[in-house]
Amino acid sequence: MVVVFVLAALLVVGVLVTANWYVWRRLFRDTTRAPGPVRRIGAAVIAGGWVLTVGALVAERAGAPFWLQRVLAWPGFLWLALSLYLLLAVVAGEVVRPLLRRYLERRAAARQARATTGAETGVEPSASPAAADERIPAGTAPPQTSDAPDAPQSSGAPDTLDTPKAPDAPESPDTPSSRTTDTTEGADGSDAGAASPLARPSRRLFVSRVVAGAAAAAAVGTVGHGTYGVLSGPKVKRVTVPLARLPRAAHGFRIAVVSDIHLGPVLGRGFAQRVVDTINSTQPDLVAVVGDLVDGSVKDLGPAAAPLSQLKARHGAYFVTGNHEYFSGAEQWVAEVRRLGLLPLENARTELPHFDLAGVNDVAGEDEGQGPDYARALGDRDRSRACVLLAHQPVQIHDAVDHGVDLQLSGHTHGGQLWPGNLIAGAANPTVAGLERYGDTQLYVSRGAGAWGPPTRVGAPSDITVIELASRKA
Repeated sequence: MVVVFVLAALLVVGVLVTANWYVWRRLFRDTTRAPGPVRRIGAAVIAGGWVLTVGALVAERAGAPFWLQRVLAWPGFLWLALSLYLLLAVVAGEVVRPLLRRYLERRAAARQARATTGAETGVEPSASPAAADERIPAGTAPPQTSDAPDAPQSSGAPDTLDTPKAPDAPESPDTPSSRTTDTTEGADGSDAGAASPLARPSRRLFVSRVVAGAAAAAAVGTVGHGTYGVLSGPKVKRVTVPLARLPRAAHGFRIAVVSDIHLGPVLGRGFAQRVVDTINSTQPDLVAVVGDLVDGSVKDLGPAAAPLSQLKARHGAYFVTGNHEYFSGAEQWVAEVRRLGLLPLENARTELPHFDLAGVNDVAGEDEGQGPDYARALGDRDRSRACVLLAHQPVQIHDAVDHGVDLQLSGHTHGGQLWPGNLIAGAANPTVAGLERYGDTQLYVSRGAGAWGPPTRVGAPSDITVIELASRKA
């Protein structure tokens, strides 16, 4: 088992090193003529970014001083997102690279063909036909005009008298015999015939710089937009869910579902306040906080979670643990949210006027003897009543089906958070986001309000979902 773990770790490290070398090569080596400071700076940026990322992850899990976690978290986690999209953008650039080179080669060939045609006809491509007619062949004296005086005549000298011959003058560089057109392409891909006295980058170097610049701009823009979306707060999403056993009197009952807020070194009290204000603006009948509220201890994040005490709902606010609570001291956080006015459902159930509301612990609690207990939460309930279950992870749906739950509300997946993370999340979860049916049980998975690691979302915007229950009897 240990050998398998070591081999897997070595494989992961090998893939990361190879991917980062590839990014460095395309962004820094291929865009410079020779080794120099640019390549060294690029290597330092990439290596330093990963040092910060690993430092941020280790500091968070090891419970390092909170100020140190905050110092490392912003640059470290943002680099994690940026490196992903730099890699994807550089890979996409491999498609653009040959197309751009082919375009430049065709353009250079067309320009060269026009220049060759002009040299053969003695007419510059930009010269007019009239200008061509006025040209005088080399070695031909210009004709004398009628106004020019007659040349002096030799008197008494025989016509066959040889005159001294002037030495051959060097050919003018402008004469046709000395003027040549170099149509060869340099070994590095440059157009040697189009070279100028100023050194210009080769065509290959030019293409590399264009593609690298576009890739960097696309990656930075993607991460910047995704980060702005998270920091500006989640948007409200509304979903209607019909329940067969819901009485007519409960038709239109609104449950505000919020998951994965992930208060921590990056998202703090200000973010929590935006989440609370957004929930309260929907005027829900009930608030369901379905896990992963925090990434850190009560000591460090108690002040950040304080705005939760302002949640307002006619039937109260309820809480169940997520896997990150068990990384952060679940028992302390259960006590803290109870102090803030939320009602923890630890494998428990409460009977509301028109349906049952139950909650189970996250499966991560099994290592601490605090895992989900469906028999305790649902075993003795009246099956004629509708039941809504709060469970952090979508994989818990199969137990919900076995216990006759009408609707399970979950989070955990973040909708993938960073595309193409939705593909990975889809492999590990029955539903990544949205509403799906499993037998007689429906499952709704929220994409979450916050973000774990990078405070960035791409292709999976954060949300707070207002579930409106509908009675089929209405």
